[in-house]
Amino acid sequence: MASKSKKSKSAGRFGPRYGKKLKDKLVKVELKQRIKQKCLFCNKEGAKRLSKGLWQCSRKKCNKKFAAGTYHLK
Repeated sequence: MASKSKKSKSAGRFGPRYGKKLKDKLVKVELKQRIKQKCLFCNKEGAKRLSKGLWQCSRKKCNKKFAAGTYHLK
């Protein structure tokens, strides 16, 4: 199995298929969804994506689980 290159980042798993533009768009979305984002309840950085549309604040005081945007919070 081919290893992903640094240039294509997480989209390297697709190899030469699908084209550069589509893979670049995919990398942008995946990077955005994996970072901690602003919680809707406590307004602090700490919400992490669990699955499609499910988020959880990782701060001890808040610790809420909620449904919101599929890939990132606005």
